[in-house]
Amino acid sequence: MRQGFDTRAIHDGQEFDPTTGAIIPPIYQTSTFVQDGIGGLRGGYEYGRSGNPTRSSLETLLASLEGGRRAFSFSSGLAAEDALLRAVLKPGDHVVLGNDVYGGTHRLINRVHGAWGVRNTTVDLGDLNAVEGALATPGTRILWIETPSNPLMKISDIAALADLGHAAGALVVVDNTFASPALQQPLALGADVIVHSTTKYLGGHSDVIGGALVIDDEELAGNVGFIQFAAGAVSSPMDAWLTVRGIKTLGVRMARHSENAQAIAEALVGHPAIEAVYYPGLPTHPGHELAARQMSGFGGMLSVALAGGAPAARRFAESTTVFQLAESLGGVESLIGYPSEMTHASVRGTELEVSDNVIRLSVGIEDVADLLADIEGALPR
Repeated sequence: MRQGFDTRAIHDGQEFDPTTGAIIPPIYQTSTFVQDGIGGLRGGYEYGRSGNPTRSSLETLLASLEGGRRAFSFSSGLAAEDALLRAVLKPGDHVVLGNDVYGGTHRLINRVHGAWGVRNTTVDLGDLNAVEGALATPGTRILWIETPSNPLMKISDIAALADLGHAAGALVVVDNTFASPALQQPLALGADVIVHSTTKYLGGHSDVIGGALVIDDEELAGNVGFIQFAAGAVSSPMDAWLTVRGIKTLGVRMARHSENAQAIAEALVGHPAIEAVYYPGLPTHPGHELAARQMSGFGGMLSVALAGGAPAARRFAESTTVFQLAESLGGVESLIGYPSEMTHASVRGTELEVSDNVIRLSVGIEDVADLLADIEGALPR
């Protein structure tokens, strides 16, 4: 019988050390492996770029949690995305992606791969007719989905989009960073590949940079594995170990992140300083019912638009104390950010531009009363 999520998060890929009985497997901090004669590899390991037992344990764990055949651990989320794009695309190919995709993803596809002849179309993923039209562009190879989206928390119908993508012969990729496998299982909904910035909720402690791909097709996995080996964007043993350590508490952390974010979102609805609250856990959110169907919780990310415009938003972002002003998200501590000049500065002036009155909150697992007091004290009166 398949074990539950939290049990697998703690045990899969984490067998105790057979030599000492240490319940936590050691960190294999090594660059190379001694061979039993030429080509006599122990466990298939020969050099740290091609494989490392600590990285293998993380990859086994990720594949289990996302329900995929293979997983690959990278040095960053964008390194993971880049390897996938290079494994799938050639000059002249076309990518369809959401018009609210993470700015770094758009920059990678549009500017880095665009310079090599890869084309892209951004479209509202909530408009299935528009998506179908974009997928009809000759040479479309990938449909890229991010749900919930960053930073406006739009919810995309993974199953419906997967059907459209497959009908057009496209690979369906889902960035599952915001939800994590604790709250959303894209492969079970029809996706082909899952992308993660493991820096975020999977690591969970703001002390490691990493990325991952989870794939359910052996041929594609082989192509991605070759690109990773040939280009070398692998996670280090220590980074892999830190990510595994974080994943052990993923289920309980995501429950607390979601609980705190829900309380904050509800408290901010109707606040005179707030023009809009973007959180899928609110019944008024346009994607609420869909999120309730395809997710098991609404997550720890929310954004707000300040009624006082950019000046009010900037003052708010610079006035909190428990919420700390910083890039990134998904750690146990709460962070506040100003997307238009931080995470999404690279897409200013494009269709993906984020309004300058929007503030993004990564809600941590602190006492919710302290978080609410911090927000209330920083908002314009």
